[in-house]
Amino acid sequence: MVGRPKQAEPRPAPRLYLVTPLVADAQAFAAPLAAALVAGDVAAVLLRLAEADERALINRAKALGPLAQDKGAALILDGHTDLVARAGADGAHVTGMTAFAEAIERLKPERIVGVGGLVTRHDAMVAAERGADYVMFGEPAAGERPRLAAIEERVAWWAELFEIPCVAYAGASDEVAPLVKAGADFIALGDWLWRDPAAIAAIIMRAAADMRLPEGAA
Repeated sequence: MVGRPKQAEPRPAPRLYLVTPLVADAQAFAAPLAAALVAGDVAAVLLRLAEADERALINRAKALGPLAQDKGAALILDGHTDLVARAGADGAHVTGMTAFAEAIERLKPERIVGVGGLVTRHDAMVAAERGADYVMFGEPAAGERPRLAAIEERVAWWAELFEIPCVAYAGASDEVAPLVKAGADFIALGDWLWRDPAAIAAIIMRAAADMRLPEGAA
């Protein structure tokens, strides 16, 4: 079997993993990000950067990174593995096995490497074997994402067999509880979280409530 089997012990409480929209203006996004970070237990922020020159990308990450890191959340860049160190980020999230192999060579062991876009179970197992810090299931690809039932099935399979954490991407608030029940270690909240700045804190608090494991869950 690829990867280490999970031990029969209680699961740690799942935590939030926030996926930003494409950020072009760090100053404008600072307030929504700060509101999210104070509203719940956020383990990581995946910073997606709108296209720009290298210096602008680094400056955006440096402007937003301390907001997350000062709250104990890791700052993960979406791609841009070549900028992680200069941007002061904690690691990178990459999509697909080719990008993952390159990221491992560039960033490990000093920084986090997470991977999504895993089409098959075999790809996920190989990523675990090669040192991924986490795998992600259910994120949108080209505007589409798997059915919730398919994501639940993949998460449950992973949670039963592997110690390496899995991030499950929730496409709406009502998907949080089912993905936690399936066994996700982290719940990713994406673009839909940020659409109404006034609602961010309430969404985070609802997600936190839905993530509380029932007494005795393992």
